[in-house]
Amino acid sequence: MSKSLVLFCDFDGTITEKDNIVAIMRRFAPPEREELIEQILTQKISIQEGVGKLFQLIPSAKKQEIIDFIVAEAAIRPGFEEFVRFCREEGIELLVTSGGIDFFVEPILAPFGLDVPIYCNGSDFSGPRITITWPHACDEHCDNRCGMCKTTVIRRYDPQHYYRVVIGDSITDLAGAKIADFVIARSLLAEKSEELGLPYRPFATFHDVIAVLQELKRQQEVQPT
Repeated sequence: MSKSLVLFCDFDGTITEKDNIVAIMRRFAPPEREELIEQILTQKISIQEGVGKLFQLIPSAKKQEIIDFIVAEAAIRPGFEEFVRFCREEGIELLVTSGGIDFFVEPILAPFGLDVPIYCNGSDFSGPRITITWPHACDEHCDNRCGMCKTTVIRRYDPQHYYRVVIGDSITDLAGAKIADFVIARSLLAEKSEELGLPYRPFATFHDVIAVLQELKRQQEVQPT
């Protein structure tokens, strides 16, 4: 039985060329941000704990200033628009699975008119400092305190019927990559995929991603819905 292809595409450092949370922190947060960022990247604290603490460093009154800054700052990785069109034309199911925050993910993606699910963390500006909310927390199979749990989303797609591909770049994508059928990776995720022997291909642009997907289709491992 042929399987349907489904893509779980990261946002920060994947769709965008840089990590937007890091960019926001380095512009708006005090120096103690650096230790928290390091603790997250080295897995000394959970992503949920670290990201929550990072945004608590910034006053809620900065909301619009942050949005204006990050929308102007964020560079979209080349080929993304063509990638979205490719998925639409080929009937490939695409989900954006982001550890980012709704108040900047949504305006950055708005120009592309995406009609795909966007999973990300939420935000609350009602208090004196920014509070992050977690509408897509870990299920009973994950205790990593991911914040936006990518493995929970992936597990909703039965591997008997779906060929599950993770597209990403960092430590936040690793747990999902471990349970996916295939990984398209760059940066730290590519290093970890190589180290762990995960089936993967590297990418630099979304033109590369399209080429990998075409290769997968040629191999007849999967077929689009």
